[in-house]
Order: sequence, then C-alpha cells, then structure tokens
Amino acid sequence: MSTFVFKNRNSMFTPVSNVFIENYMPKARGEFVKVYLLGLKYCVSGEPGVASQIMASSLHLLETDVLNAWTYWSDAGVIKMIPMDNMGNFSIQFVDLDEPGDAKQQDINLLEELNNSSTKDMLQDIEKLLFRPLSSSEMQMYISWQKEYSFSPEIILLLIQYCSSKGKTDSRYIEKTALTWFDAKIKSVDDAQTFIKKHEDKWIKIRKILKYLGIRDGEVMKPQEDLIVKWLYTYNFSLDIIYKASSVCFERINKADFKYIDGILTSWFKEGIKTLEDIDKKDTRKVQGKGGYKNVPAAQKQPEGKFNNFEHREYDYDDLEKKLLGWDTDD
Repeated sequence: MSTFVFKNRNSMFTPVSNVFIENYMPKARGEFVKVYLLGLKYCVSGEPGVASQIMASSLHLLETDVLNAWTYWSDAGVIKMIPMDNMGNFSIQFVDLDEPGDAKQQDINLLEELNNSSTKDMLQDIEKLLFRPLSSSEMQMYISWQKEYSFSPEIILLLIQYCSSKGKTDSRYIEKTALTWFDAKIKSVDDAQTFIKKHEDKWIKIRKILKYLGIRDGEVMKPQEDLIVKWLYTYNFSLDIIYKASSVCFERINKADFKYIDGILTSWFKEGIKTLEDIDKKDTRKVQGKGGYKNVPAAQKQPEGKFNNFEHREYDYDDLEKKLLGWDTDD
C-alpha cells in the first residue's frame, strides 16, 4: 500500500484547469481522470495525504489502477510524482497548467517558418505519424528543436515514429523523449538508431520479465521498472536467474512481489551467485534440521580448539544411570 502526500492549500471547492479539460482529459482513461480529480480535491481541501487503498475504495478501483493513474499523469507532465522513501510513498505536486508556453517557442514566427518547405514537409509528416493535426504550440515545439537541440528534420521524424510505435502520441511524452535524446547527445540518425536499439533491447528483457510475472508492460510503474533495470544492469543477472527468484517468490508467498524478488536477488548478488548452477550448489548446502531447513556452508568444519582436539571417551550409560539413581549399591 502506498501513501500520497499533497502540497496543498485549503479550499472549499476544486478548480479544474480548462487546459486539463481540453488537452489532457480527452486522451486519458476514465479511471485515470477520476484519480486526478479526487487527488486534486484532496490537495486543495487541505488533506495532508491519503493511502492508495482509500482512494481505490472511494473510486471503486483497484490499487494498481490508482498507482498507474499517478504514473500516467506524471508522464504527461500534469503532476510531479516524487518518491519520498523506499516504501512506495510519494509526494504529489499538481503542475499549474495555466502557465504560458516556453518563451523560446513564443519567439518563433510560425508563418515565416511554414514558408520553409523542409519544415512544412516535416510538420505534415508528423501529422501523418500521429494521425491528427498539430496545434500551433506543437508546431512551435518541433521547430524549436532544430535550433535548441540541433535536431535535423530526419531525427525529429524518427523520434516521432519511435514514440508512435510505442503508442505514446501525447506531446508531453514526445517532449520528454526529445529531452532524453538531447541528453544522450544524439546528433545524427545513426546515433538515434543506436540509442533506440539499445533502449529496445532493454525493454525486450523487461517485457519478458513482466510477462513471466503475469504483468503487462503498460501496468508497470517507474519504481518497479527501476528495480528490474537494477537486476539486469547493476547486478548483471540473466533472465534465468530473475525467473528463478520470481519462482521462489511465488512458492513462498503465492504472488508476484517486486520487493520480495528484489530481496532474493540482492541476497544472491551479495553471495556472489551468477548462474543457476550456483543456486543449485547453494541449495545442496541445506541440511534438514528440527523444524525445517537451515543453511550451512558446504566446507564448514568444526574449529579445532581445546574442546575438540582430544580423544573422545567411551561411556557405559546404563552403568552411569544406575550410579546416579543409587541403584549400584548392594542392600
């Protein structure tokens, strides 16, 4: 269960931005809109925080729906979702959607830019990829990338095509992707293709893990994605090792729990386990004791000290028992 803490100001009514209603609400799933509106109500009414379980119960949703909704709005740039700890608690800050657009975009003379045939062709191709007409602010954004990020029209079209192939066509997601490409120092189409391949290879593995866990990739949240990336690229575990840890998790608690799986993999990483054979060797070092199994190092020996380095004596326990009970004396 997660808790969401709101940066708020007390109010008796809930103002909803027209920008949200016109630009963001039509594209979102109904349950996501419900979560946004209820969260906004909590925020402006002075509620310090609310548990995901309570929100889910109030809206007749699953907790996963609530978590996925906040992740969706965070990706859309409508809110800022900031992790507060490792227990799944977040600070939710609602973005002021009435703020004016970026000054750099406002400086662009759109009519003048549209006289440039290559720019006009680029914008028309973007509309075909997105299956919708572009707003003036979107046109200004794409044009600004050519100067601000040094992106050629070919790179911009490749970026739009990449986002569209993932089913992400909202401008906020596309803008975040462009910033990621800029931070990755992408300067040519070859750079972009190499980046896409590397990123897709990562997501192919992530999707396989999610499929094994019975989770659709659209339902994974950023903290869960970060855990999987840690398993793959920090711990350098193969898919087979991660599958094995997931199976152990299922056997013990009968469900997929990312934190539980992470605990298993972290333990294996600290123990230097790298292959399935290493896990099998670890399991063979388990000896059955009273009440279950306990781990014992395979090569463990009793230390030789003054209590072990001596010749053991043989005792007649029947005779000792008679002596203790006083039965050895003749009456």
